[in-house]
Amino acid sequence: MAASFHLLTSAGRIILQRNLLKSNYLSGRRLLATRAAHQVALNVPETKVTTLENGLRVASEDSGLTTCTVGLWIDAGSRYENERNNGTAHFLEHMAFKGTRKRSQLDLELEIENMGAHLNAYTSREQTVYYAKAFSKDLPRAVEILADIIQNSTLGEAEIERERGVILREMQEVETNLQEVVFDYLHATAYQSTALGRTILGPTENIKTINRGDLVEYITTHYRGPRIVLAAAGGVCHDELISLARYHFGKLPSRNQGEAPALPLCHFTGSEIRVRDDKMPLAYIAIAVEAVGWSHPDTIPLMVANTLIGNWDRSFGGGVNLSSKLAQMACQGNLCHSFQSFNTCYTDTGLWGLYMVCEPGTISDMMHFTQREWMSLCTSVTEAEVARAKNLLKTNMLLHLDGSTPICEDIGRQMLCYSRRIPLHELEARIDVCGSE
Repeated sequence: MAASFHLLTSAGRIILQRNLLKSNYLSGRRLLATRAAHQVALNVPETKVTTLENGLRVASEDSGLTTCTVGLWIDAGSRYENERNNGTAHFLEHMAFKGTRKRSQLDLELEIENMGAHLNAYTSREQTVYYAKAFSKDLPRAVEILADIIQNSTLGEAEIERERGVILREMQEVETNLQEVVFDYLHATAYQSTALGRTILGPTENIKTINRGDLVEYITTHYRGPRIVLAAAGGVCHDELISLARYHFGKLPSRNQGEAPALPLCHFTGSEIRVRDDKMPLAYIAIAVEAVGWSHPDTIPLMVANTLIGNWDRSFGGGVNLSSKLAQMACQGNLCHSFQSFNTCYTDTGLWGLYMVCEPGTISDMMHFTQREWMSLCTSVTEAEVARAKNLLKTNMLLHLDGSTPICEDIGRQMLCYSRRIPLHELEARIDVCGSE
């Protein structure tokens, strides 16, 4: 049997998802989950939020560190592109560091290095992020640099041509990362003919034709005050951050200066893609059902379910003794090299499923046991297993918030997704009441 890429998003499996939501474990108590914000006093820094006159939001958490992370979270990604300009958001991210009207590329790089700071950016399907890590005393310079690169980039023709080649080489590198390839195929088949089905980097033909006009149009359309969050964590003073934001971002267009683009609708389509290559020794597979958006009441139950399925790799010791039943079966039956469950959320939809790497002869068995475990969430999961998954989920979430950068990222993402930062005690309470009677 030949090895292959294998992706399934079967419409019939939406029935499975409905069963998941009706089950003893996932069903219920949506109101309990949404009302679980108990008022308790915790020794955690407060997340302060201020909205400027032009709609830009400033959010920060001061933990008194000597370092800080500050960044811009922008409600604009590849979902807001069309077939003609797909890839523009990512192209623009590359161009941000190629010089402004005040700084050449060399000046920018030297200034960042002399500060001992780090400047980075990334683009996702719904967000574009620019952030800097620096000493707390250098917060004003870091904010000024971020403001400069998103408002005053020169977008020179020579730099655009040079970045074309860089992005095309990046695309070749991505094609060697089979997990990324599989998830791009998964989105392409799950959200056919919609914006979420397109890749973040865009097709090769677009990269070769995107010009300065496309980049300027994208900036003027999307880089507006109400769609931007200035987030900071570490040793930061909120009042100082407000003053810096007013000074450097106060001239950004507001919601009154033209209508914001509507969020493109992206409908889930159950379907399948197989890309066969007999020269490949392994099959890389993703199977998923339609999930829910960030703010949906079922998000927390699906996160717990995702933790219950878990992940496994051959390099793990004691696979037969892991709490995940699928991991036990994969280890005992030698069903796969690795698997990991995922719960990918967007504003109004999502994908909940499993990614696996198998040998060709074990694909059918691995698919069978995967779907059997999904059904067991509806019928035979125990209270002890749910409690363990809840504890593991809470632990993983807390361990993730280790350092100013992940905390800043958490603030920026939640401000865009929920228009507030959910306190840890509220999140823990929502997890605790998930599935409760």
